[in-house]
Amino acid sequence: MRETEPASIPDGTGQAWRRLVATARRTHDEGLVVGTSGNVSVRVGDTVLVTPSGVPYDRLGPRDLVGVGLDGRRLLGTAEPTSELPLHLAVYRATGARAVVHTHAVHATAVSTLVDELPPVHYMTAALGGPVRVAPYAAYGTPELAGATLAALEGRSACLLRNHGTVAYGEDLDQAYDRTAQLEWMCRLWLLASSVPGRTPALLTPAQLAETAGRLRRYGRRTGG
Repeated sequence: MRETEPASIPDGTGQAWRRLVATARRTHDEGLVVGTSGNVSVRVGDTVLVTPSGVPYDRLGPRDLVGVGLDGRRLLGTAEPTSELPLHLAVYRATGARAVVHTHAVHATAVSTLVDELPPVHYMTAALGGPVRVAPYAAYGTPELAGATLAALEGRSACLLRNHGTVAYGEDLDQAYDRTAQLEWMCRLWLLASSVPGRTPALLTPAQLAETAGRLRRYGRRTGG
């Protein structure tokens, strides 16, 4: 028997929750998270829907819906929200984000242990606002991590978290996910290129990135915005 949505869910919120669940499952299916790691959220008006803590993505259903206000006050559901809720709310309060994706993507996490900024090895660096910064390490779920993340995101739509993973936001779940996947791909590219003995990857200049940023603005918004 198919699980039905609680009668108290406002119009439109159920659809947003289903999209959130689909995005969360995609992060798992495409290897960006393992187990219950990572989390996804989407803003619907002044309500933030977020994945619950400790629930495998393939088991998420309507009864697991969690909605909070921008102040963290529970508005919907009974499940415990992700421990990274402070990070998600900080991003929403400081930016125009409508969706946030946090993963433990392996190549991106590896890069976060090596450098303070992902070198601009590909022109899609411009799609994320410029060279992607690495936020200093802070324990998960803490105000310190949220603050470090906001600093790393200044002028950017994605960042790396040292010894932890990635954060990306967008105008919707598709864009936030696309930026996450793009960041992981660029990290994998840099690791591969920099692993060649005796060779150093060629990097793009600020002028070349600025030219790409202009082209992306004319091309569309799906990844670049």
